[in-house]
Amino acid sequence: MEVTEQIENFQKFIEMHYLAELLECIRKGQTHFVVDFGELIKFSPELADMLLEQPEEVIKACELSISNFDLPAEVKNFRIRFCNLPDKHKIFIRNIRSKHINKLLLIEGTVRQKSDVRPQVTAARFECPSCGNVMSILQLDTKFKEPSRCGCGRKGKFRLLSKELVDVQGIVLEEATKDLEGGAQPKRINVLLKNDLVSPMSDKKTNPGTSIQAVGILKEVPIILRSGGQSTKYDLIIDVNNVIPLEEDYTNIMLNEKDRKDIEELAKDPKIIEKIATSLAPGIYGHDRIKEALALQFVGGVKKLRDDGVMSRGDIHMLLIGDPGAGKSQMLKRAAVVAPKARFVSGKGVSGAGLTAAVVRDEFLSGWSLEAGAMVLSNKGILMIDEMDKMTDEDRSAMHEGMEQQTISISKANIQATLRCETTILAAANPKFGRFDPYETISKQINLPPALINRFDLIFTIKDIPDREKDEALAEFILRLHKDHGTQAVPIDTDMLRKYFIYARQLVIPKLTEEALNELKEYYIKMRSSGGGDEKEIQAIPISARQLEALVRLSEATAKLTLSNKIEKKHARAAINIFHYCLEQVGMDPETGRIDIDRISTGITTSERAKLVGVRDIITELEKALNNKVIPIEEIIKSAKEKGLNEDKVLESIQKLKRSGDLFEPRKGHISRI
Repeated sequence: MEVTEQIENFQKFIEMHYLAELLECIRKGQTHFVVDFGELIKFSPELADMLLEQPEEVIKACELSISNFDLPAEVKNFRIRFCNLPDKHKIFIRNIRSKHINKLLLIEGTVRQKSDVRPQVTAARFECPSCGNVMSILQLDTKFKEPSRCGCGRKGKFRLLSKELVDVQGIVLEEATKDLEGGAQPKRINVLLKNDLVSPMSDKKTNPGTSIQAVGILKEVPIILRSGGQSTKYDLIIDVNNVIPLEEDYTNIMLNEKDRKDIEELAKDPKIIEKIATSLAPGIYGHDRIKEALALQFVGGVKKLRDDGVMSRGDIHMLLIGDPGAGKSQMLKRAAVVAPKARFVSGKGVSGAGLTAAVVRDEFLSGWSLEAGAMVLSNKGILMIDEMDKMTDEDRSAMHEGMEQQTISISKANIQATLRCETTILAAANPKFGRFDPYETISKQINLPPALINRFDLIFTIKDIPDREKDEALAEFILRLHKDHGTQAVPIDTDMLRKYFIYARQLVIPKLTEEALNELKEYYIKMRSSGGGDEKEIQAIPISARQLEALVRLSEATAKLTLSNKIEKKHARAAINIFHYCLEQVGMDPETGRIDIDRISTGITTSERAKLVGVRDIITELEKALNNKVIPIEEIIKSAKEKGLNEDKVLESIQKLKRSGDLFEPRKGHISRI
């Protein structure tokens, strides 16, 4: 098909299908227009085939056909963009080969890296100083090209009259994790965006962490060696024609009318929360409380921005600590399937920069660019972190800001940026010594700093304790799974479950009622006053204000799960039940039987702290009595017995004070204060 024929055919096609839309675009001052490939293939299969095989010439012919219309305004550099390409032209990045060069392709992936927008020369006009001849040179390569000679015979320098510039931006696209086969490493490709694709409106579509579909032409780029010569190898780049954002997070997915009716019908069931919990992980036996908490985590609370500019998060963070083989990792993997936007990372294979953001050298347009980490890529989604105790302290400390403030601040290599990170975190860890010791504090058994533990709203301990009845039921359940190769029938299937969570998260914004407020207030005051102890004793702190905020978030999530716009007393009661269950497991002081938040947040219970203070007071009194800085341990034990303190506990307290640097042992059997 000749070029003139192509132009005529496109003209007829636009007249038939898109003339009104085209005029509307020009009236609004837009410089591009999207054509459905499905419509084109119906109109002329030959033209559609040519577009896929020789995209550059055909797209140029299509753009030239626009100028043949009687248009209201002078149209210059009008772009035609294509969408809805057939599936056979969708290709994985890892399958791109040299035979695809100069063909129109459709690729899908996640934006990993993004450079700044920079101008690039597309054409330059030169004048010959001898004869005044004007030459126009198209700049198609990476190197700026000048004319070698003029028609008059002159060689050498020519004067640059003018140059045409377009805005250019480079992004790095990585294969989506859902397309990977087991153990495959995601491949990347450089993508070049031009003109209106880098406008501020389009810019949001290509932020690091977003998933996009790119329609473009695959081109080869010469690689320049250090010696200055050209390599025999070429790099690949996709010159993009159109970018289509993929609906992946909770805010973008649209539900149709039928889905909404089905969801509203489901929500009328009084046992809906139990049904959701059962459907969430049917392949895992027991752990009903944890499944219920997972359902609450998926819908989350309500994010609030107060008038003074302070933001309180709505995401519920959850930590599972358990013995090996208790099903934690299975629960995380299953949660990654159900959540509309989820990422899964494992402790040893993750670094601080990999979690937050890294600044990397950009080979594309030179300089530095920002590469998003897992927490930023999971924005408005869920991040699963397995084996959290295996991460190093430096890497874990990078999470603090992201978990509470929900932003990641970077100030490296002349890049100052604050990235949004509204991410819900679901983490799993093993106890310090492999298995749980029920009489030790939780903090001492986890290799996690108290500041990080305190940021989790719910902490569940999964203990593997032999119990004949439970073990029999578990063995039956697991063996049936292996025999039948399928899970038991669930009340709600996975697809419907995802839609239910999306509906609850998008459209339900519950408000706190007076009854629910009083219920939460009463629980908080009751727990605070249950610290107990005499006036002289140090009082235990059962819960703090941070836990009260967690209770509000859990109440909001419970109301969201029942699709209620009001947080009623029953929702607050359900939130209190699940929260109290966690507190009893994690924060109970075995000596006093009281709940003590210090056990979670500092690792030292109030009763232990009271003993340490008591021993320190005894040492101070003996210093005065004996008029000596060095005190025999026997004297301390004798004084402690008079005050009713146990010898073992006193020796343990002395060891703790020695470890913390308050005491030292100048000679065997004697103690001195530092």
